[in-house]
Amino acid sequence: MEGDVVIIGAGLIGLALARELAQRGASVRMLETGEPGRAASWAAAGMLAPSSEGLDGAFYELCLASLERYPAFAAALLEETGLDVHLRREGFISPAYDDAGLAFIERRAAEARERGFHARMLTMAQTLQLEPVLAPVHAAVLFEHEASVDNRRLGRALRAAVERLGVCIDEGLPWVRVAATHRRINGVETASGFVPAPIVVNAAGAWAGSLEGVPEQARVPVEPVKGQMLALAMPSNLVRHTIYARHGTYLVPRDDGRLIVGATGERVGFDTRVTAAGVQRLLERALRIAPGLKDLALVETWAGLRPGTPDSLPYLGAGAIEGYFLATGHLRNGVLLTPITAEVVADTIEGRAPRVCLDPFSPERVRPASNVAS
Repeated sequence: MEGDVVIIGAGLIGLALARELAQRGASVRMLETGEPGRAASWAAAGMLAPSSEGLDGAFYELCLASLERYPAFAAALLEETGLDVHLRREGFISPAYDDAGLAFIERRAAEARERGFHARMLTMAQTLQLEPVLAPVHAAVLFEHEASVDNRRLGRALRAAVERLGVCIDEGLPWVRVAATHRRINGVETASGFVPAPIVVNAAGAWAGSLEGVPEQARVPVEPVKGQMLALAMPSNLVRHTIYARHGTYLVPRDDGRLIVGATGERVGFDTRVTAAGVQRLLERALRIAPGLKDLALVETWAGLRPGTPDSLPYLGAGAIEGYFLATGHLRNGVLLTPITAEVVADTIEGRAPRVCLDPFSPERVRPASNVAS
């Protein structure tokens, strides 16, 4: 691949895309107002859980395709950088506490099995044998194909990978602004000067919708969705599987001895404060699911901003003006979609059909970004 590409945003999505493009021969420069691998990328739980998330339709298929790429993706990063991203493949347990919950997990298990994955229904006794800290359940399902990754380690590995490939990362910039006419991209203006480029990718996460200089017809309705989270100090193997309950409460074990508890979902603008009410809500939900956690020490709290869209689907591919591309709006699934997003957007920049199992731009999966204005 020939030509210069500027990527605005050096989170997991931007870093993975930079790696993919550089490996294809592009000259890539990244512009970041903060620190690479931070923001939503750093604040996430690292779940790779298309079935537990309750996703549907062709978007579910896209997420499954990205999940299938993760083992090779993690292995390649280890080989390139020597950094292990701690891909855990013990599976996810989704508990049900009433008849409605049971119907939900049975449906998700059936859908997973139809696609060739192992989804095993568990009785209450079987569930508590696997995870004794849990409260008594009506039943549960073990999604054996789902996994988790340490997203903070993933960010460090991707940064190391792109730097080895010669990608220039300008971080801590006070501001960036797209330079464009109503027809095409010319480059990016920054506090350090003008950066000319025929191709610019908006991978600015929660800030993608407010990026300055983008012509009106090329703007996308991305807004921040705040997620508060916390971590507990966990004795070895106290929780072995990720526990994903309905309504978005989850417990994610880490190899470093932390248990991640998340997450709230708040549309409160760019507020990243951790609040007393948010922590209380997380702890109440966690202890309702797993009373056996009550004596664990609270060791960390944080909040991040996810990039939300009106229909919770991301914008991937060509924008509404020449040379402008989008890789944003992933909401809760940014870590999961990191490998496939890099592949899809790189293919689109090169002008060829993306190499995925289904058309990633079909209306029922991910809308064509160029049609947003209409």
